[in-house]
Amino acid sequence: QVQLVESGGGLVQPGGSLTLSCVTSGFHFGDQMMRWYRQAPGKEREFVALISSGSTPTYPNNKKGRFTISRDNAKATVYLQMDDLKPEDTAVYYCNFFWGTNYWGQGTQVTVSS
Repeated sequence: QVQLVESGGGLVQPGGSLTLSCVTSGFHFGDQMMRWYRQAPGKEREFVALISSGSTPTYPNNKKGRFTISRDNAKATVYLQMDDLKPEDTAVYYCNFFWGTNYWGQGTQVTVSS
């Protein structure tokens, strides 16, 4: 059974940092490209970053920005380091991969507010 469990979200002040984790099971993690998405209230789900099975990251418009994706194949976990957070980063963050169908975690809430 495929499982993706995100954690690490919370309330943070503007300019702060958070690291999200997505612990996975039920498939060969090391073979899969993994992605992070986010969805803000009233908006469509938005691509944040992906990392290949070989640990090559890709970001929207090929621009890294303030977020860094990484993975630990031994722990079957993908991470999203988020720095210099802004109120517009407030959203539910999801990890994802595609293996015949899209698999999603339950999401973790990130709220950036003073």
